[in-house]
Amino acid sequence: MLRGLVIGKFMPIHNGHIALVNFAASKCDELIVSMSYTDTDPISGKLRFEWIIEIFKGNPSIKPAIVKDDFDDDSLPLKERTKLWSSFLMRRYPAVDVIISSEEYGPPLAEYLGASHITFDMDRTTVPISATMIRKHPLINWEFIPAVVRPYYVSKICIYGAESTGKSTIVEFLAEKYQTEFVPEVAREFITSNDFTVEDIIRIGIAHNQRITDKAKVANRLLFCDTDVITTQIYCRHYLGTIPQILYELERQTTYSKYFLMDIDVAWVADGLRDLSDSRQIMMNIFKEELDKRGIVYQIIRGPYRERERQICEVIDQMIME
Repeated sequence: MLRGLVIGKFMPIHNGHIALVNFAASKCDELIVSMSYTDTDPISGKLRFEWIIEIFKGNPSIKPAIVKDDFDDDSLPLKERTKLWSSFLMRRYPAVDVIISSEEYGPPLAEYLGASHITFDMDRTTVPISATMIRKHPLINWEFIPAVVRPYYVSKICIYGAESTGKSTIVEFLAEKYQTEFVPEVAREFITSNDFTVEDIIRIGIAHNQRITDKAKVANRLLFCDTDVITTQIYCRHYLGTIPQILYELERQTTYSKYFLMDIDVAWVADGLRDLSDSRQIMMNIFKEELDKRGIVYQIIRGPYRERERQICEVIDQMIME
């Protein structure tokens, strides 16, 4: 049996890595895919390893493995570093017959392991991408990110503010324009009046977060959200005089890339649920204060609806290119 080895940090795994692993698997009977991690990695080692397992679960000849990187010394020349690596790998894995890589470390590592070396796409012409490029510019390089990894990089955009400021209309418009998904105001699926309980509010908060998780799995780069859990907290305090602790826990579970605070300089539209037409400025101040006290950066959006759309799209277009 011919045993091969591919090593890497896979931070994150991308389509170039997948092409490498599939090529390597075609050259041997069993392929060890060894992922190294440290406790300070910007992406959790556990999460990266879960991605690898999911991607290659259909090929039993591919054997994912995870190792803590406490054996390297990046102050050494490459030749000496690969010697350290080989010592660790010989202790960690069965004898390896071939190393497959796209990196300069491949030949010296293979030599120390007494294995042959096969080079794959060293010039990155087959799949022109790197993990560094994805970490720096995930939205630009979206096509190179595997489906299982994409939810990690989806940019969540919160359209935030008081009642009757156009949030629902704008999130639908943005989702259509950028060919992606949106999360509606989930509260409206649970209540039909402002006579609700703390238990209702908790259900709304949990459902809202679950909807974000579900939509992020199928979103195209961006996910537009009509309000957030802070909004749920505000209305819970206003109507019930309390905020259950779980709403703060739910708040910590979602991070938004951008906040757009809708101003109240548009006409009030009654809909049977809204009842704060006489308190618009007070509520606007409360919504703003909640962002300010958390140190959340936001942009206030004013003007007619078309102008609001234009302002937001200008920011989103720039964000995609960053």
